[in-house]
Amino acid sequence: MQSQPVLTKDLVMIGGGHAHALVLRMWGMKPLAGARLTLINPAPTAPYSGMLPGHIAGHYTREALDIDLVRLARFAGARLVIGHATAVDPEAKTVTVEGGREIGYDVASIDIGIHAQMPDIPGFSKHASGAKPLDVYAAKWQDFLRAVADGQAAPHVAVIGAGVAGVELALAMAHALRHHPDRKVHLIEAGDDITARAKAARGPLRGALRDLGVELHVKASVARIDADHVVLEDGAILDSQFTVGTAGAFAHGWLQQTDLPLTPEGFIPVDPAFQVQGYDGLFAVGDCAEMLHDPRPKAGVFAVRAAPVLAHNLRTALAGGTMTPFKPQADYLKLISLGGKRALAEKWGRAIALPGLWCWKDRIDQKFMQKFRDYPAMAQAPEPRERALGGDALDAVPLCGGCGSKVAPGSLSQALSKLVHPMPEEVLTGPGDDAAVVHVGGALQVLTMDHLRAFTEDPGLLARIAVNHAMGDIWAMGAQPKTAMLSVILPRMSAALQTRTMDEVLAQVSAFLAEEQVALIGGHSSMGAEMTIGVSMTGLLAEGAQAITTAGAQPGDQLILTRPIGSGTLLAGEMQGRADGRDVAQLLHSMARSQGDEARLLQPYAMAMTDVTGFGLAGHLMAICRASGVSAALELAAIPTHWGAEGLADSGVRSTIHSANRDAAPVSGAEGAKGVLLHDPQTAGGFLASVPARDVQTVLEAFAAEDRTAYVIGEVQADSPSIYCR
Repeated sequence: MQSQPVLTKDLVMIGGGHAHALVLRMWGMKPLAGARLTLINPAPTAPYSGMLPGHIAGHYTREALDIDLVRLARFAGARLVIGHATAVDPEAKTVTVEGGREIGYDVASIDIGIHAQMPDIPGFSKHASGAKPLDVYAAKWQDFLRAVADGQAAPHVAVIGAGVAGVELALAMAHALRHHPDRKVHLIEAGDDITARAKAARGPLRGALRDLGVELHVKASVARIDADHVVLEDGAILDSQFTVGTAGAFAHGWLQQTDLPLTPEGFIPVDPAFQVQGYDGLFAVGDCAEMLHDPRPKAGVFAVRAAPVLAHNLRTALAGGTMTPFKPQADYLKLISLGGKRALAEKWGRAIALPGLWCWKDRIDQKFMQKFRDYPAMAQAPEPRERALGGDALDAVPLCGGCGSKVAPGSLSQALSKLVHPMPEEVLTGPGDDAAVVHVGGALQVLTMDHLRAFTEDPGLLARIAVNHAMGDIWAMGAQPKTAMLSVILPRMSAALQTRTMDEVLAQVSAFLAEEQVALIGGHSSMGAEMTIGVSMTGLLAEGAQAITTAGAQPGDQLILTRPIGSGTLLAGEMQGRADGRDVAQLLHSMARSQGDEARLLQPYAMAMTDVTGFGLAGHLMAICRASGVSAALELAAIPTHWGAEGLADSGVRSTIHSANRDAAPVSGAEGAKGVLLHDPQTAGGFLASVPARDVQTVLEAFAAEDRTAYVIGEVQADSPSIYCR
């Protein structure tokens, strides 16, 4: 019998910088058995700095710059925690993420880059942007270009700092604005000249600035920045409605609040193996680190070359062995973009501009990015020599997580139909509705249970979604959740990792329950083949209130849905490495958000209600139709879908249970991607309610007042139970 290796060590990587991205790719190709890998980053993508000037100039789309960290984490077998790291405790070996979440580690590495904010300049924080973080700058630049195109802003920009980065960005912005005759681009430098590494590069760079109409201001210091101009110390006023700072590389301020050793400039001092001074098992790399033994400029080329050494040393820290020192090159080739598709090469104190250099630079950049676009297919477990009949088709479809792994509705219905045990008179509803209603001591209790097979490597996030998912059954019945019990199955891991994992699970569960004033009163835990989290919930109906079931829909009622559909397809696409990481991150954020407010807004008006989960929108609507003895007409165009779901459905991505859902709840006239998604299993899906037509506008206005969205997707009709699209 084959078994998974026992997890014994946690490696936590803070920041999705270039070195970390390359290490993750190497890890995916050669993982270390028994090590659990976590990446913490503020966003689901990380921009590649080498292509930033090309993006600003308009040569590349924003997407072309981004390393999709969701896809990369899936390839590496890592979990991705999206959020800003706010603290590192090297003694307790914990990382704190915004919101207070703590993640423990045995070995950690920091690669968070730098920023170029200049808060000491009056007005900078309000009216300007640093060139780093790159994603923030790039987003603001695109907003500015749209404002210029719409006539809401003048094409006037200023760049503070005439180093190579400042020159490149000034040229790129001038190129992007070249069709505006009234454009103004200012480049402000406190020194005597452009501060390129090689003096030989300064002449060609000045020429490029002249060609694109960039005005260079030397021996100039900024006194103040306003919304539409920059004031220099000598009193000169430069028109600018988009000001960017490049003069300096600054360490992130939160590092100052930690007990980490830091240089006077705030960078993390490391030895030749990238270990932080005084802390074995803690590493730092890239621009946030300072190699005291061999100082080098803050340049991405060093981070790229550092990756293999860092990967080796991280494995050594986890598994034992000898560290390898990093020996940076004495000089490196710098290809400087000149706005248009031209470039200048600089090395060994010399500079040259030749036709084709930009194409060369583009090939280098594309080669780097290609590493994160197409991942190599890794070796799979060998196929069995023989198998029982019928297994080929089932094995061909990977088993999804969440509600995508539910037992098929037909199989479940057959099994439930054979139950013959009589129900006590206190039990008012039995199997088949969202939850059971039990009359106990004069009160109406609503009871349910649910569990989710892991679809994410993040146990804390999975736990929060599992609680939200289970609580939906209580809300759908019109009750208020009161108590919860938790069932946790962990993959095999050491006692230390069990403690860390349970800490994360219980912290997220407790936080979610506290938001809804629900008590966690017990549970059970064990280890098994994979992470699974189950939740048992109890709720109470208000005194005198009756449960909202699936049986109350009336002809003429309007059907209201509270969340988009498509989560099963997105999760299946993510598992296959085909989904866009931004879409997946947005989905997970939505799944983790409580739906209590939506339920409370719907409950006073719903004639019938259910939460849309594993059997898909069509399956749960069919349950209402059958229980109420009605049919339903859907407006396919009105049904909302999660970003990216329709594209994946068009490309053939399906959740494991999709075909069984389709067979159990056929829909006439369902065409295209949305027709496919009607049968998509949802995890922590929205509510589907049948609401009298007279109350629909009131419901929509109530949702809008709470900054929530509800969608009218069809109506109930007087016919035999069926669903069709019109």
